[in-house]
Amino acid sequence: MTSDTSGPQLPERARVVVVGGGIIGTSIAYHLAHMGCKDVVLLERDKLTSGTTWHAAGLMVTFGSMSETSTEMRKYTRDLYSRLEAETGLATGLKQVGFVQVATDADRLEEYRRVSAFNRLCGVDVQEVSPGEVKGLFPLANVDDVLAGFYVAEDGRANPVDVTMSLAKGARMQGVRIIENVPATGFLKQGNTVTGVRTPYGDIEAEFVVNCAGMWARQLGEKAGVNIPLQAAEHYYLITEPIDGMHGDLPVLEDPSSYGYFREEGAGLMIGLFEALCAPWKVDGIPDTFSFGELPPDWDRMAPYLEKAMARIPISTEVGVRKFFCGPESFTPDLAPIVGEAPELKNYFVAAGLNSIGILTGGGIGRAMAHWILNGRPDIDVTGMNIDRLHTYQSNPAYRATRTVESLGMVYAPHYPGKSMETARDAKLSPIHERLRAQRGYFKDVSGWESPDWYAPEGRQPKVEKLSWGRQNWFGHWAEEHRAARENVILMDMSFMAKFLVQGRDAGAALERLSANRVDGEPGVITYTQWLNEGGTLEADLTVTKLADDRFWVVASDTAHRHVETRMRRHFEATGAHAFATDMTGAYAQINIQGPRSRELLTAVTTADMSNEAFAFRAAREIDLGFARALCIRITYLGELGYELYIPAEQAVHAYDRLVEAGRPLGLRHAGLKALSSLRMEKGYRDYGHDIDNTDSVLEAGLGFAVALDKPGGFIGREAVLAKKAEGPLRRRLLQILVTDPAALMFHAEVVRRDGVPVGYIRAASYGHTLGGAVGLAMIDAGDVPLDQAWIDAGSWTVEIAERVYPATASLRALYDPKNERIKM
Repeated sequence: MTSDTSGPQLPERARVVVVGGGIIGTSIAYHLAHMGCKDVVLLERDKLTSGTTWHAAGLMVTFGSMSETSTEMRKYTRDLYSRLEAETGLATGLKQVGFVQVATDADRLEEYRRVSAFNRLCGVDVQEVSPGEVKGLFPLANVDDVLAGFYVAEDGRANPVDVTMSLAKGARMQGVRIIENVPATGFLKQGNTVTGVRTPYGDIEAEFVVNCAGMWARQLGEKAGVNIPLQAAEHYYLITEPIDGMHGDLPVLEDPSSYGYFREEGAGLMIGLFEALCAPWKVDGIPDTFSFGELPPDWDRMAPYLEKAMARIPISTEVGVRKFFCGPESFTPDLAPIVGEAPELKNYFVAAGLNSIGILTGGGIGRAMAHWILNGRPDIDVTGMNIDRLHTYQSNPAYRATRTVESLGMVYAPHYPGKSMETARDAKLSPIHERLRAQRGYFKDVSGWESPDWYAPEGRQPKVEKLSWGRQNWFGHWAEEHRAARENVILMDMSFMAKFLVQGRDAGAALERLSANRVDGEPGVITYTQWLNEGGTLEADLTVTKLADDRFWVVASDTAHRHVETRMRRHFEATGAHAFATDMTGAYAQINIQGPRSRELLTAVTTADMSNEAFAFRAAREIDLGFARALCIRITYLGELGYELYIPAEQAVHAYDRLVEAGRPLGLRHAGLKALSSLRMEKGYRDYGHDIDNTDSVLEAGLGFAVALDKPGGFIGREAVLAKKAEGPLRRRLLQILVTDPAALMFHAEVVRRDGVPVGYIRAASYGHTLGGAVGLAMIDAGDVPLDQAWIDAGSWTVEIAERVYPATASLRALYDPKNERIKM
């Protein structure tokens, strides 16, 4: 190591170097040390909290999330802050004065009732209270338009600086070295693995590096070749002069419909704002010297939002303004945190982009990251926040400047089911996009791709007339698409799916080792398989098609794109396999032809023999489609006879036109993603990242049929699967849940009960137009008894939807075509 002797003396090496001394960095250092890893150095470019932590409002709220992961993180964080002082002697400023969120319209009331039921299942003691009770809790509030409040007595507020300092002291007490005024200026690498951190005062070798640089994380990541697409935006709060009746024991009040939250601050009122449309700050890059900084507030832009928020506490308009604060806060493209191991660089971890929930999840993020670093995999569901869900184009300045305008406002916007982001659209277009637009497709953002959610009939415009939690104007169009797939034939564009060509003399053996199922059999066969980790839980859910002994076609969902790619490439590199994965996602359109008349349609456009005898279920071969060539695979994700066509992008429009022309006499209908969801849900087909995740055993997920325990050479995770089987009958399993009242709608997080006792929640749901009711998948815990069909049949099942309880049925087997007769016809 070379060093500048005039600066701080740095250690030559540490097992973990954490970069960034805000709430997240100190929490990770603290938890690493408490988990036994004391050889940790935390580098802070200036002083602890000097980025954005110092000006955070410090809300400590467990209510509000429909994610089990986020809710558990919030609960853990609140509990941690409550006990830190006893450990470190430094107070965290935690004041559990309570929290109340108000609903002022029917849609928000529905949303908060759904959230409340789920949060109660997760152990949050939330109570629905009347407008009068809201007034009693916060006497200065105007409740004339309030329909109800949602109150958590144990929530409240903490002091972000005090929390950070207490975590830092706790880390130091365990042996962590925290060094201020030392910026990380670069990183050391050996191949595709990080090996240390560069500073102006010398290098520190490290086994792991953790980027916790907050709004600088993107720029710091660039120095390592790591993509971290977050962007800072202006964030505001106003503090009034002292007000009679304001005191420190008042609860935190939140009113998303007024863009504001309210709490006491120095006997005055703090009014925090999340405006609908925000202002990105320093898209070209955050200055390295910005520290404990404020921005000049834009009174003109913020005046309408401020006026709306102040109307909730009328007296706030009658007192002076002590401070109108504007400071930067970073936001991500999908309003989810960016955490995990970077796909570009092994052992380089990131925890940033907390979207204004860094304080209230800081403890949970720190615990989860420390476990991930030290154990090699996370122990919580990270599918929605893993850094590898994001793509490099999302770091483009134009994208960040456009998307961030909407991101901040999403914090307080109604969270309608299926609502798509509206900014930074048309980033990725299917080769047949314009054809689908001409068919009146209503497009949504699917990992940056424009994909039709549903189609309007001829003579109608594809638009959502009014977002709601009920049946919207397109419900009937969706039902018709669903029925067309069950009874006739549909065309569905799935070009957004992640597609990889894997080649090499060891390609088969390498994929065989990754895959739980047997994938390296005869050429011309597709295999559904899972990829597992050493603990036997899920890492991917995909298909592998063997084209030849040295060529394979791997297809995964859009959200798993980079996760699957990274897992393949790292495995090939680690084993020295002669195998190479090429991303073909944009090079091929994927057009699915599905339904009982799909064979009839394809027979009309190809000279290939499409008969059941010649082209059996799971067969894969290249066929002609007019002037085009296509890889045709007989497989379905909808539960009917069907085919997936992979067509070179330059020939996709031609092939599409041939299919549509030949389909006219058959009544071919275009179908969108709403139909995909309802059709697959009736069959109980899984979707990784939605109803199954990285915490699920492949057996508990009901995917044991796709596991070849006896194949030569085994597979990653085999020993853990065998150990799970040896434990005896499963007590936790994924079940299909059907609500018997056809009027009810399910989306996600509805509580499932057996004999009145909560046993799980709906992870993902749709409406089963064939089954005649809302249908979803739920991971059910039977407790100490085997979860089998007898246990299911012996119970009375219900689902709670927005505080109404509906009868339901539960099943281990698919409720639609359980014998799979239709897909093999």
